[in-house]
Amino acid sequence: MDVIERKKFSEINLEDDFFNSLKDDYPGFDIWFNKKSKKDESAFILDDNGIQGFLYLKEENDDDTSIIPNLRKQRRLKVGTFKINAHGTKLGERFIKIIIDEMFKKSYKEAYVTIFKKHDSLISLLLKYGFEHYGIKNSKAGIEDVYFKYSQKVYEDIFLDYPKINIKNNKKFMLSIFPKYHTRMFPNSQLKTEKDHVVEDTAFTNSIQKIYLSGANLSAYEKGDIIVIYRTADKGKKAEYSSVATSICVINQIKHISEFKDYNEFYKYCAKHSVFDESELKCFWKTKKYKYLVKMLYSIALNKRIIRRKLIEEVGIDREQRWVAVQLSDKKFQKILELGEVDESFIID
Repeated sequence: MDVIERKKFSEINLEDDFFNSLKDDYPGFDIWFNKKSKKDESAFILDDNGIQGFLYLKEENDDDTSIIPNLRKQRRLKVGTFKINAHGTKLGERFIKIIIDEMFKKSYKEAYVTIFKKHDSLISLLLKYGFEHYGIKNSKAGIEDVYFKYSQKVYEDIFLDYPKINIKNNKKFMLSIFPKYHTRMFPNSQLKTEKDHVVEDTAFTNSIQKIYLSGANLSAYEKGDIIVIYRTADKGKKAEYSSVATSICVINQIKHISEFKDYNEFYKYCAKHSVFDESELKCFWKTKKYKYLVKMLYSIALNKRIIRRKLIEEVGIDREQRWVAVQLSDKKFQKILELGEVDESFIID
């Protein structure tokens, strides 16, 4: 279950106040919406005491002369309508992740969005995650800027290349995360056994960047290194079959807890990207039990989760080793990509 749902237009309340600005900005929005409803089309929506987010995606195959430079005929993903009510939960990042995931999942070489200049915070987010300014679009609504993301373009920057991962000339390791934190942090990596878990509208769930505290020594790792997320077993279940590798992340920053001058600085750093509540963070600060903080990009949810038994028997991870932060050779990491059925389009090599 997810607070962001895919709903048919016919199930969405067009009279919700959320749509007022879209009706103002786009003449004929009501007509467009009703056409989509009759065609039985759907959109991603967050409805929480009123609509808070709306995203409509469509495939295009035609040329477009209303955009300058003109678009030539080609299969591409168009962000038809995209709006959020910003309310401090990094909802914009969650919807951008949906756009990019859809782009890679369905093998589009490019995706684009048209947007008015006044939406500067949303434009900043698009630019941060690899969209680039392409041109302008003229319509009855006025002049909009056009931003494109290209799936095959490589910038050698972890944000601009997101969700692609560079697998050369960097270190890889597997990081253990407790079940009570795992799916709240990595919503796309939810297990089939967690069907009752609700993916919430919170900053640490929505954000593409995640922060986790670990008791392992992570001093050898740096920006660009790769993490395989390993969800430990639920209480009372055998680790052999219920502990699983679920996701791949890319490190943005490693910090030692001693680098913060006081608790307030530590809390400010963790607050928006960490799954831990304030009482937990206060405890961590007081005890200094978990000395290393890793800030990472949540890049890939493995298509197939890899149980501990396979990680031992097929990947070759030592059963006797303590699985907190396990160093992985390139060969072992490649095997994880294979067993996890990660599409080659995610890989920069």
